[in-house]
Amino acid sequence: MSRAVGIMVAPNGARLTTKDHPVLPVTIEKTVEAVAQCKSAGAGAVHLHVRDQEGQHLLDVETYREAMAAVRDRLGKDFPIQVTTESVGKYRPEQQIALVKELKPEYISAALTEFVPDAIYNDMASDFYRWSVDTGVAVQHILYSSEDLAKFIDLQESGVIPDQHRSLLFVLGRYTEGQQSSPQDLDLFLEELERRGVAGHYTWMICAFGQNETECLVYAAARGGHVRVGFENNRLHRDGRVAINNAERIEEVRDSLKLAGNGIAVESEIRDVLGRNAYSTPAIA
Repeated sequence: MSRAVGIMVAPNGARLTTKDHPVLPVTIEKTVEAVAQCKSAGAGAVHLHVRDQEGQHLLDVETYREAMAAVRDRLGKDFPIQVTTESVGKYRPEQQIALVKELKPEYISAALTEFVPDAIYNDMASDFYRWSVDTGVAVQHILYSSEDLAKFIDLQESGVIPDQHRSLLFVLGRYTEGQQSSPQDLDLFLEELERRGVAGHYTWMICAFGQNETECLVYAAARGGHVRVGFENNRLHRDGRVAINNAERIEEVRDSLKLAGNGIAVESEIRDVLGRNAYSTPAIA
């Protein structure tokens, strides 16, 4: 029986420039155009980064508001927009939290290693996570290793992270040699879920660095996950060709998922993946 797999596009990331790919979108206008093309190709949500005038990574409320409004004007108000809180070594947890509290987006991604780098941040993080539940800001927790996942589960069991936080993103290949992922990298995360007895408790996506991205995403779908794809992680097709643009990467992943017997999730289904229904109060942004 076919299952619907959610596809989120990550079109640019925080560090890459047009030197990495000539059509990598850096401005709001070009990002919106890329996302529109990706929606037509099968993407049902966007992982959104914004840049400053010099093209550098930025966490700024007004710039995010401008970008989010532009996405909604082009793609409709129901298209899910996930705002990144990535620090890139530039922003402290206090600044990341302040951004989210002022912006109040529907969805954010938050790296556990950045929001709770050690135990002295537990109280601040706990207050923020509970505020997110009360306010309706759905958090997808970014986890780079099975050790990150184990820490996340520990923090939930100790009450630091509320149980409503059930949306996870497993990152494959970020810290491997040459940033090349393998489908089997996912097994370490899934084995940790099984070991802790919580395999059915979470919805999860993966993103995968390097040329094996497509294989990793198809493998994840077969194991019950959803996928994030785009130039942030990889610009190569499975045969080694450089993709023309983000939409072409979405097309290859979409077609590969369908060939494996999967359907493609619509926007409302991706909202569930991102944790929307775990929160009783909608965010206002």
